[in-house]
Amino acid sequence: MRFYPESAPIQLEFDKVKALLVEQTQTVIGKEKAELLRIHTKKDFIETELRQSYQYLQLLATGQTFQHGTAFNLQKEIKLLSISGAVLTGEVFLQFKNLAENIESIFRWFDDERIDRYSSLFQILSATHVEKTIPKSIEKVIGDDARVLDNASDDLARIRMQLFKKRNEQRRSFERILSKLQKAGYIADIEESFLNGRRVLAIYAEHKRIVKGILHGESDSRRTSFIEPEETIDINNDIYSLENDERDEEYRILKQLTASLSMHAPLLKQYIEILGEYDFVRAKAKLAQMMDAHLPSVTENAEVKLIKATHPLLLLYNKKSGKKVVPLDLTLNDKQRILVISGPNAGGKTVCLKTTGLLQLMVQSGLLVPAHPESVFGIFKQLMIHIGDTQSIEFELSTYSAHLKNMKYFMEEANGRTLFFIDELGSGSDPSLGGAFAEVFLEQLLRKHAFGIVTTHYLNLKVMASKTPGIVNGAMAFDEKNLLPEYKLNIGKPGSSYTFSIAERIGLSSQLIDRAKSLVDEHHFTLDKLLNKTEQELRKLESKEKELQKLVKENELQRKRLSEELNKEKHRQQVEMLKEQNKISEDKLVYLKDMERKLKQIVFDWKRMDAEDDKKQLIKNLQALLFNQKDKQVKEKAKKKIDSNYILLAKKPVVGDHVMMRQNNKIGVLSEIRGKKAFVTLGAIPLQVNYDDLVAVKKKPEQVQETSKSS
Repeated sequence: MRFYPESAPIQLEFDKVKALLVEQTQTVIGKEKAELLRIHTKKDFIETELRQSYQYLQLLATGQTFQHGTAFNLQKEIKLLSISGAVLTGEVFLQFKNLAENIESIFRWFDDERIDRYSSLFQILSATHVEKTIPKSIEKVIGDDARVLDNASDDLARIRMQLFKKRNEQRRSFERILSKLQKAGYIADIEESFLNGRRVLAIYAEHKRIVKGILHGESDSRRTSFIEPEETIDINNDIYSLENDERDEEYRILKQLTASLSMHAPLLKQYIEILGEYDFVRAKAKLAQMMDAHLPSVTENAEVKLIKATHPLLLLYNKKSGKKVVPLDLTLNDKQRILVISGPNAGGKTVCLKTTGLLQLMVQSGLLVPAHPESVFGIFKQLMIHIGDTQSIEFELSTYSAHLKNMKYFMEEANGRTLFFIDELGSGSDPSLGGAFAEVFLEQLLRKHAFGIVTTHYLNLKVMASKTPGIVNGAMAFDEKNLLPEYKLNIGKPGSSYTFSIAERIGLSSQLIDRAKSLVDEHHFTLDKLLNKTEQELRKLESKEKELQKLVKENELQRKRLSEELNKEKHRQQVEMLKEQNKISEDKLVYLKDMERKLKQIVFDWKRMDAEDDKKQLIKNLQALLFNQKDKQVKEKAKKKIDSNYILLAKKPVVGDHVMMRQNNKIGVLSEIRGKKAFVTLGAIPLQVNYDDLVAVKKKPEQVQETSKSS
């Protein structure tokens, strides 16, 4: 990505984000990658690095991170490994062994399921392979203490065995001489020492000529002499010679091991780079964790859509002080390429501008950002910025001259892949003239299809934004009552500078304020007043909208609760219906079992009976059992029909009433009563029945209405 000026990333505080990233690294290579953080312009590179950071962030959240260890700084040793005749130490070989084992453990961690789930992280390993011969060849020669093992060669094993025997012989001889001289009182307090690699006795200086041997030196006070006993000289010479042989053999073995591993130098270098890459990805994930960052969408088009975005450094600072950061929502696309933000000073205009620029740089460098996951970032190849006083003493440029110089570059070099930020466009000159030039700048940048954000106090730019396709107004919310900025960006309406309101609130003389108002162009003042009023009305509407949304949510909650209650009631009714059906089924089952029992008894009796009269009687019983039950079922069916159409009345029937005859459940009209007898008209037929067998009934209201309709 190209920058203008070159200090643009620093002005957007991208260097501070990189410094935080460097703090999270643990390896030399990881630190180098963080310090030289690249800003990509290829979508594939950006998406790959973002996915790697996001997948590692998921691992951190679940605590399932694989152990990739700390890569040692072995670049120099790997270069030596490639040089013919070079010899590396045991410590270096142990580091190579740990390096190879770390890579192997990472490969084992990525099983088939994890490869699918964390494919972008596994992609880092895809260009290499596990070489098991590296740790195996090292562990055959080097022990855990970094020394060459005894069995590394037959000659080394033989030399060390001889050394072991000679040292034991030396120890026995030396201890025998030491004991003898102690009894004689010749030995000093320290008894013995090692000088020039030889074991010597500490003899009082006055006795040094009595003890036979080689004088190796004296103490600083010259009261003690260090003598190698004559009896151990030959043994010490043998030990010295064997130690030289041991060093030569160890050197030969290490040289041979160095030569055998030299063919793996490129692979070991690749291993170090892989662990450094994982450390770099881990650092990005840790930084994202600190910033509550998410994975946004990346598109090939040049556009920006921020949803609940926050400035990462401001977020971290406010976290420490317990303050909240007001999130930012804004969109730059083909329909609204340039956003003109207005509002009072210290209201957050520059923060909006810097937040957008910094997050864009972070995304294109593969860093997750503190914004909603549905945020969208396009790809820009050029970023231009003009923030603050760019006056140059060296070139004798005034503030406005420097401003014009920058605008000239913007207009000449901008294109459809340019993202620009201009703080206080047109400032530093006469407002009317500077405002005119500012309009020209915006027109030209819009004609060049560039995208950007501009902050201003100029009314003419606010008017221009409201009537020019491709340019949109934005205003920073301000609490006029308490004179406090709300740091919230409202898109679509210009903002007031609240110049006179702030002056009134701080207690400036009303005469001075009125005088200032009289000096301002009437239309200018009226427009600013209208903007002020519009913004306040907008805030009221937003407040009412929030209350309405709250009521809608409460209503929706009540609707859900009511729906749940209705579902519960339906379920209860269904359960009751099933219980009733089960009860009917149980009654039928009892009836059928009783019928089965009686029929079996009849069959059993039939087989036992011989007399014809008895069998006839049994047949009559069978008929009564079967047909009486059928009549009973018919009566029950008729009764159910009556129950569905009529209501039983708790009174004695009188002439003219509808009555039900208990013996057959038929409905008729009581036409006459004669003592215990009664006459019931059933259709056109009069029937004589017992008065006590009649029950007064009344048609249900539904049936009455249906009857009247049909008539």
